[in-house]
Amino acid sequence: MTTKTLSLTLAASLASALTLSAGQMHAQEATMEKCFGISLAGANDCAAGPGTTCAGTSTVDYQGNAWTLVATGTCADIALPAMADGSARMGSLAELDRDLPPA
Repeated sequence: MTTKTLSLTLAASLASALTLSAGQMHAQEATMEKCFGISLAGANDCAAGPGTTCAGTSTVDYQGNAWTLVATGTCADIALPAMADGSARMGSLAELDRDLPPA
C-alpha cells in the first residue's frame, strides 16, 4: 500500500467516523430540550442573560434566564427547592423572570 493510498483510506475512515458522530449528536439533541430555571450557579449549559457569555456563566442558583439541557418531557418534573416566599419553584421551557442576579 502506498502512502497516498494509506492517506486516502485514513481520510475516508475519519470522514465516516465524523459523519456518524454528527448523526448521533443530532439524535441526542432531538431527545433533549432547554429547561430554564433549574441550574445551580455556574452549572448552566448556556444563555444566562445579559452580561454573561454561555456555559457556566449563571451567577445565581435556579437563575430564570439560564438553561440546562434535559430529557424531553422532564423539565416540569424536576424537583427544586421552594422559593424564599414558600411558593413552588419549577423549571420552564421558556425563560423566566425569577431568581435573576441583582442588576
